[in-house]
Amino acid sequence: MTKFSVFLAQAQPAPSGPASLLQFLPLVLMFAAMYFLLIAPQRKKQKEHEKMLTTLKSGDDVITTGGIYGTITSVKEDRFIIRVGDNNQKLEIGKGFIHAVVKKTDAAS
Repeated sequence: MTKFSVFLAQAQPAPSGPASLLQFLPLVLMFAAMYFLLIAPQRKKQKEHEKMLTTLKSGDDVITTGGIYGTITSVKEDRFIIRVGDNNQKLEIGKGFIHAVVKKTDAAS
């Protein structure tokens, strides 16, 4: 027998039971950290954006993801029509492309 085969013959079997579960603990902790640091805040931000989109109505001033400032003139099922510029030019923008609200119209007016 060679020295290498003697070494292999003396190898101990893989641990079983609680010891093998402890090997996966760092992996589980890393996944939990990734969830709480990356996934959960992103989902929260996405829900807030969807809520903001559902509350938009005519007269609200918005910014698109392209950086265009405009005022919503009409709300359709899947898009907004916004007025931009001093010449009252109108653009149709998909709902997902509204980035933020600059100014909301008052409910009284």
